[in-house]
Amino acid sequence: MSVLTKERKKELFKTHGGSETNTGSIEGQIAMLTERIKHISGHMQSNKKDFSSNRGLIQLVGQRKQLLSYLAKTNLAGYRALLVTLGLRK
Repeated sequence: MSVLTKERKKELFKTHGGSETNTGSIEGQIAMLTERIKHISGHMQSNKKDFSSNRGLIQLVGQRKQLLSYLAKTNLAGYRALLVTLGLRK
């Protein structure tokens, strides 16, 4: 079963990417990765020995980190706003 349904993806891209069909927006991609990371983190709380999911989680975090660094270089105001809306860094 997929974590993100079509409706949830459209909602994420509409709130963060500007449009439902703007699936290439950096903000929308980061929001989608954050949702997946939260889901897998919850799974890892109860399944500590699931090493394949742990590897996937580490890969997703790395991918999100790359996108966040790109966004910080190109659009600093958008980067700061996205951190606040997603609640990433406290």
